[in-house]
Amino acid sequence: MITVVDLWIYLSGGPLLWLTATLVAYAIAERASHALGRHPLAHPVPLAIAMVSALLAATGTSFPTYFAGAQFVHFLLGPATVALAVPLFRQWPLVRRSILPMAVALLVGGVVAIVSAVGLALLLGLPEQIALALAPKSVTAAIAMGVADTIGADPALAAVLVITTGILGAIMAKPVLDLDGVRHRAARGFAIGLSAHGIGTARAFQDNEVAGTFAGIAMGLNGLITAMLVPLLVLLLR
Repeated sequence: MITVVDLWIYLSGGPLLWLTATLVAYAIAERASHALGRHPLAHPVPLAIAMVSALLAATGTSFPTYFAGAQFVHFLLGPATVALAVPLFRQWPLVRRSILPMAVALLVGGVVAIVSAVGLALLLGLPEQIALALAPKSVTAAIAMGVADTIGADPALAAVLVITTGILGAIMAKPVLDLDGVRHRAARGFAIGLSAHGIGTARAFQDNEVAGTFAGIAMGLNGLITAMLVPLLVLLLR
């Protein structure tokens, strides 16, 4: 007679188990978020992370084992990023008219994101390693880990801070922008993408395509200037 333990041992040996678990967790989280009216606290990403983390803890599965099965999701980050060119092409006339405001917002927002994070960390007396890992918190994990390695910070810690920033940004962006009276869809999307990278961009696309397009532009451009500015600012601080 096959027991639950026997069945689990058999399934855990297959490469698709954790990929399936990840997709199912996100599908459940997405349904829950939709049922709750897209409430900021019911964002599907932290809900899915909580479910997968609980499953890993309950089964005693290590992260390397999980990642070995779910890495196809990681691979899809590349095609998903390239696919942002489709809405960019559709909204190109509006994007072209907004180049100057975007350039100003990108420069100011990028610098403030770096300086405010590092400055507050140092003022609060946090260790230098944590302060440095906070510098690239507003860009995608791949870029942040590369920047962290360049400036002597812990890439793994930088990745955790990036994910945390993205989740908090996706949760808080809409209420904060509503409170500030920002109604322009392009401006809202650009602000979300600049501060909350890929997770924020996905949240912006849930509102409308214009916001998502400008969030994707901000995410890409902020990654570029952050990779150039962080080493320079760290050099000045030292």
